[in-house]
Amino acid sequence: MAQTTAPTKTILRALAGETLATPPIWMMRQAGRYLPEYKATRAEAGDFLSLCYNPDLATEVTLQPIRRFGFDAAILFADILLVPQALGADLWFVTGEGPRLSTVTTQADFDQLKPVDDIHETLNPIYQTVRNLAGALPPETTLIGFAGAPWTVATYMIAGQGTKDQGPAHQLRINDNPLFESLLNLITKATIEYMSAQIEAGAEVMKIFDSWAGSLSGEAFQKYALEPAREITQELKKRHPGIPIIGFPREAGDQYIGFHKATGVDCVALDNSVSAEWAAANVQVDGCVQGNLASRHMVTGGQDLIDETRSIVKAFSKGPHIFNLGHGITPDANPDNVQLMIDTVRDAG
Repeated sequence: MAQTTAPTKTILRALAGETLATPPIWMMRQAGRYLPEYKATRAEAGDFLSLCYNPDLATEVTLQPIRRFGFDAAILFADILLVPQALGADLWFVTGEGPRLSTVTTQADFDQLKPVDDIHETLNPIYQTVRNLAGALPPETTLIGFAGAPWTVATYMIAGQGTKDQGPAHQLRINDNPLFESLLNLITKATIEYMSAQIEAGAEVMKIFDSWAGSLSGEAFQKYALEPAREITQELKKRHPGIPIIGFPREAGDQYIGFHKATGVDCVALDNSVSAEWAAANVQVDGCVQGNLASRHMVTGGQDLIDETRSIVKAFSKGPHIFNLGHGITPDANPDNVQLMIDTVRDAG
């Protein structure tokens, strides 16, 4: 949904480069297991993937935190691994352990994947969820769509699960680089089509989650984190002029510097391994930033939560800023602490 006039929603204003007295706020994984209403809807769906692919129930869990907390944005309820599933990978979730996929480690494995044009058959329910949300959200609430970055998605497709150091993906990158790059290119093309379809369905902002970007460095970061983000951003903005894009190269450290300019994203989301003061001096100088309260504060609460929230708001107060966590909220978080964070942000502004 391209912006043709000056935006009025607070998050769109921040993404356009405006410094606001009170930063807009949303929270990664804000629809999730810390909310009792989410658990009830998840039980109704039966399992996680059934919830993702049920537009009515996925719409409901996306709306739940908006009703409860009044966040300035809702983010589509889905999962970054739906793209590999749409490309033909087997995907399932093991209770208490997380996702599992069939692996792509040989040319024969790669050759069995589907062409990019076939992904929509699987992903059509996700687009319906976006359409539902575009019609159901309060007029002041921004709708964010998303996808996983190609490097992060590739790490799961190569290893078949999340790994501590993304070792299997690094091994394939080094030992069979042509195969690795073919896989990354396929994921990149599929991600462009998936995100473009979300925009056509009504998403107002797109976010690229590169959860494992921090395990890349130097030339590898340039080639496999920066370049795919640039390609995706450039193509989406070509197709949908004015669409704002948030990039999240988690744990990129010094490689956050220049990420705006290198990729063309409108906002760089920050994890909490960098300080807000450092990020204001080195990253926010190039545009909007998002972040970066440590998720643990949603569990522990108290004065530490208040103090750190105020500190982040103050550090980023001289430029465009969207308040968020440095990572997704955890299942053991207390909803009361979420409310305390929101109240603190809005009182501090």
